[in-house]
Amino acid sequence: MRFLIKFSYDGSAYSGFQTQKGLASIQEKMEEALTKINNGKKTNLVASGRTDKGVNALCQCGHADIDVNITEKKLKRAMNSNLPDDIHVIDTQIVPDTFHARYDVKEKVYGYTINQGEYNPLERNRVYQYNHELDVDKMMEAIKYFEGTHDFRAFVTDNKEKENCVRTITHAEIIESGSKIDIIFMGDGFLRYQVRNMVGILIRVGEGKLSPESVEKILESKDRTKSGKTAPAEGLTLLNVSYE
Repeated sequence: MRFLIKFSYDGSAYSGFQTQKGLASIQEKMEEALTKINNGKKTNLVASGRTDKGVNALCQCGHADIDVNITEKKLKRAMNSNLPDDIHVIDTQIVPDTFHARYDVKEKVYGYTINQGEYNPLERNRVYQYNHELDVDKMMEAIKYFEGTHDFRAFVTDNKEKENCVRTITHAEIIESGSKIDIIFMGDGFLRYQVRNMVGILIRVGEGKLSPESVEKILESKDRTKSGKTAPAEGLTLLNVSYE
């Protein structure tokens, strides 16, 4: 049976989602639990996508094929019994064998949180401790340029000269609450480092180093060297993955 598995994790102790030899990863821990439940048969987890080192997930999704006869509730309980405390299975669901956790994604939602106030050591692994005031009104102007269908090549760190970098962002907003800023992006998919690079340019706008209109020009340039520094990983959280 194929299961859709929804899970959350604190990524601060891992090298990223994807299995990497000699390094701790979310995928490795998930597959170890699945293999144990599946009578020792090596069981792969296909995720909706990867998250980088230090990035968290409130709701990540993946699919796995299980040979043993097990209910959805029992699989959830068994996985959580075999996972470390910083990874948690939220839900499991039997899906058709044709379902694919990556290719069937309809929408992803990412959030990035910035603290403008006093440094908070308790939140250092999930909030970017910027600790300076930003011009949030200017950032709100700038973020609207990301909405729509664009070639995001200027916001992709890797060399993507031959890869399709066109993606659609259906909604982008900034919510200010006290000293914190939450930056939300909803879209059909995101490239590696794309969200963190977009946040990086918004921070530069908030610092007064760029105008909001600069975002449009940088998008059109398709030149990564124009979009500046990548925002730190700890502020980024994968909030949700949805399917048809």
